[in-house]
Amino acid sequence: MQKNNFVHVLTKILIDIMFFSGIAVLIATPFALPTIFEFIGISLQRRLEYTIMLVGSGLCALYILWQLKLMFKTLITGNPFITKNVSCLRKCAVASGIIALIFLVRLFFAFTFAGAIVVIMFTMLSLFCLTLKDLFKQAVAYKEETDWTV
Repeated sequence: MQKNNFVHVLTKILIDIMFFSGIAVLIATPFALPTIFEFIGISLQRRLEYTIMLVGSGLCALYILWQLKLMFKTLITGNPFITKNVSCLRKCAVASGIIALIFLVRLFFAFTFAGAIVVIMFTMLSLFCLTLKDLFKQAVAYKEETDWTV
């Protein structure tokens, strides 16, 4: 339908870089935490809690990036308004909600303003994805209706 412009290609490259570097960081997290804790001065007793929190939220973030990669394939091919993208947006909303929930639980054990901001941002991202999902769903319905009206 439309030609791929520079912004589409650049965004796809950035998502790929973030996805593959995220995998590397996620793999390194359990091994790097003791050194980071020692540097910051946090006791190693909380290592398991932080590892579960960071790996859980990291897996959700990688899942969101994977869904974005799937959606960008349809954008670059010129057909973004399909049911598959509606499903991808719903999955992104769920993953964002899980990240918000993980950090909300963390706030009960160790409150920080940064943690509260993460909860607020990922809750907003989840709501944004749900809204965008509904918009895409409506666009898919209009597109299918006009495809039959030729």
